[in-house]
Amino acid sequence: MQFDFFPSRTVTLYLAKLFVVRIFAMLVMLVLVLMMLDLLSNSGKILAVPGNGQGELLTYVSLRIPQLIQSFLPYSALLATLITLVALNQNSEVIAMKAAGMSAHQVLAPLLLTAGIVGLLNFGFNERVVTRATATLKAWEAVDYGAVPRDSGVKANIYMTDGSGVLTAARMEGAGEAIVMADLTWYERNPDGTISDQINAERATYANPGWKLERATRFRVQNAVTDQLDSLVVGQGLTPEQIDLAKVDADAQPFWTLSESIAAYDEAGRRTDELRAKWWHKISGPLSTFLMPLLGAVAAFGLARSGQLFLRAVIGMAMGFAYFVVDSAALAMGSFGGYPPFLAAWAPFLLFILIGETILIRTEE
Repeated sequence: MQFDFFPSRTVTLYLAKLFVVRIFAMLVMLVLVLMMLDLLSNSGKILAVPGNGQGELLTYVSLRIPQLIQSFLPYSALLATLITLVALNQNSEVIAMKAAGMSAHQVLAPLLLTAGIVGLLNFGFNERVVTRATATLKAWEAVDYGAVPRDSGVKANIYMTDGSGVLTAARMEGAGEAIVMADLTWYERNPDGTISDQINAERATYANPGWKLERATRFRVQNAVTDQLDSLVVGQGLTPEQIDLAKVDADAQPFWTLSESIAAYDEAGRRTDELRAKWWHKISGPLSTFLMPLLGAVAAFGLARSGQLFLRAVIGMAMGFAYFVVDSAALAMGSFGGYPPFLAAWAPFLLFILIGETILIRTEE
């Protein structure tokens, strides 16, 4: 049996079932608690918009829950690992399995396999559900929870410069020459960098060249005069291709779409470190679920009556949360170029695999 990676079929299914049920239970508990706290902080903003009511609150919940599932599924796997292994240890089931000739790796193998499958499902869930929900929610937040945008591909908070001018837009829909920007502001600057004119407009479309502002209001800083403009063309140096690349949100784009956006950024000669780090993290993030049984394994072994079971569980939890802290820090470093993108996404994962394996081998094998 020492040369078989998995224990018997019965033991494998038994351990996998225990683990899956606890992952689901922990996830439901975390999502419900965090969703209630999130609603307490945001429901006032949603209901402050005239016409919004229970339907809009439910819409917000439906868009926010996928994000919470994505973020806290690895935490749920960590907590489920500790609960499962502590219970097995207290009931002397781990001792029975080791007495039957099973190694520590064989005890953990069903949990590792289950965590790997859950990680793959999480990756698919992120690509098909979370990215769309994130794009729609950010677009909705950009209009202060007004009318829910119908296009989930809406981009929010656009910022572009054209010579002495600066263009900002709350949201953008469409692509190419069909781009429509809404709630935008054009700042015209003096040679010394100070603002000479501020023009606010409800809508802008491509004028080939430039962008035609509709229902615009201009404020002249020098003499504090405000005047209304039926239309005005600004930003003649800004092309639709530049606007398309103005805001690429890695969290709101699926894996393959983000690959195309990174290629477009490369062609335009723009910096891609942040996007590449998040591109790699779309794989390493869901796969972190696979790590949790290994990091929490310290709670499975050692005699329960020795009085150190609680300490072992705390150590396992500390190792799991240390991984999340290091992972977030490395991703932040990779986003501004401190680490290479691949290293930022994968170094914490590989490091903690080595740490977990080292502890497991030195203490139990």
